[in-house]
Amino acid sequence: MKILVTNDDSVNAPGLWSLAAVLQEVGEVTVVAPDREQSGVATSMSLHSPIRIKQLHEKIAGIPTWSVEGTPADCVILAIKVIMKDQWVDMVVSGLNPGPNCGYDVFLSGTVGAALQGFFYSIPSIAVSVDSFEEPYFETGALVAAEMVRYLKEKEHKSRMLLNVNVPSLPLEDIRGIDVTRLGEKVYSAGVEKGNDGRYDYYWIHHNASDANVINGTDLYALKHRKISITPLRFSRSEWDTGFVQDLAPAIAGRLLNKKTFSGKEA
Repeated sequence: MKILVTNDDSVNAPGLWSLAAVLQEVGEVTVVAPDREQSGVATSMSLHSPIRIKQLHEKIAGIPTWSVEGTPADCVILAIKVIMKDQWVDMVVSGLNPGPNCGYDVFLSGTVGAALQGFFYSIPSIAVSVDSFEEPYFETGALVAAEMVRYLKEKEHKSRMLLNVNVPSLPLEDIRGIDVTRLGEKVYSAGVEKGNDGRYDYYWIHHNASDANVINGTDLYALKHRKISITPLRFSRSEWDTGFVQDLAPAIAGRLLNKKTFSGKEA
């Protein structure tokens, strides 16, 4: 299995390498990631300027690594069309993002945007985020992603799909289960700060605190109750069959239970 790993936090991000290291146990990993932070760019593409790519020294032996002077979406397009053009990409995995991508976050997220590009090319694609911006615990998220990819490999799942996964920033033994969820209602209001450089006014746009409605069955509810959230993303009911996801969640839970550290207890 050939796995493309990317993110929106740059090719040097710790979460990217936590993910790549574990996925190397499942298949042949290639890393193609932005050369700098690209959070919040969603699935935007660089249509008005040329894009430069550079092969880097392998941070982990056996993982070809490329940096892209562009967005996460650019990374996936160039991986498929240029870097890996002579080999079929079996799976796109984007992450590990520090901080959750829940609710309406998915429409802004570069992590999800990269996975969406894989989906556009009919490649099974997964976006994985960890529920902490400060000192995120990546180990559990990487393990969950690897078990998901291993399960899909064993089932020979090759049709298009798009999954958004959010993992509590906790050791495995503190995780309370896995839920298949829908997007919750979480909306940010943008804040604007004005400054002046001595000649001109300028503005910084930033997120204010989110307004969330935590309802049972949503990704927000799962995270609040220390559960892993797997959210199938699709634009119409007929776009792709999400039925297998209902089997995926208990299968992954069973595999994590076999690690003898996953509690699976209700909060």
